[in-house]
Amino acid sequence: MELTADYHTHTKFSDAHCTALENARRAKELGLSEIAITDHGFTHVVFGLKRREKAKYLQEIERARKETGVNVLVGIEGNILGREGGSDLKDEDLADFDVYLAGFHVFSHHETFRDFSDAWRGYLGYNLHLKPSQRVKKDQTLAYLRAVERNPIDVLTHVNFQCYADSVEVAKCCRDYGTYLELSGKKTHFTDDELDKIVQTGVRFVVNSDAHSPGRIGDVKLAEEQIARVGVPLDRIDNIEGRLPAFRFAAYKREHL
Repeated sequence: MELTADYHTHTKFSDAHCTALENARRAKELGLSEIAITDHGFTHVVFGLKRREKAKYLQEIERARKETGVNVLVGIEGNILGREGGSDLKDEDLADFDVYLAGFHVFSHHETFRDFSDAWRGYLGYNLHLKPSQRVKKDQTLAYLRAVERNPIDVLTHVNFQCYADSVEVAKCCRDYGTYLELSGKKTHFTDDELDKIVQTGVRFVVNSDAHSPGRIGDVKLAEEQIARVGVPLDRIDNIEGRLPAFRFAAYKREHL
């Protein structure tokens, strides 16, 4: 399996210590067609991109693009904020970004206290290997569904990592709205049986590194091993073998901005 592009990488603007230029240089060494810099969204309390630093973020990504010749995309890994599906890109932000990722992150602002409580119940339950309550699972499923319905999200990142949801229902929603599910090279977030059921929905995938250092750019070995075990059809993964995804955010921008 040959990776064409890596759409989930971090820099010093969130929880990594590298720069966009260092990531882009590594992508060039690997022969990737393009790469996205996707630091955590503005509402992440601990590691979020600061709005006051957004201009500098854009400048550094543009510099990386010019110096390496790699198509370095301006991305963000937004936070899903609760059952209403809010995320942290505002309308005035949209023109500045090329790629829109989103996922659950416990250390972010939430829309309501119940959403905050659900996030922590999911986080603690996941890490303590506890069975989730049906209410929490229902609420977090609803949050994923409404986030995809309300926002032009390109990729849902690490679904069900440190949270709980009905992944098959989430996959169906992604299929219907043209949002990709991520298969992560950093952490296994679906069981093999769960992924097999997800594949049967017809949803499409991208495989990403979730790199927090230049050395991990393009490293999708963990995902590749699971793809082989489960038998995920490679023609359903749209950033390998020379293919590039048809991202819905780009189409949204052409139509609305």
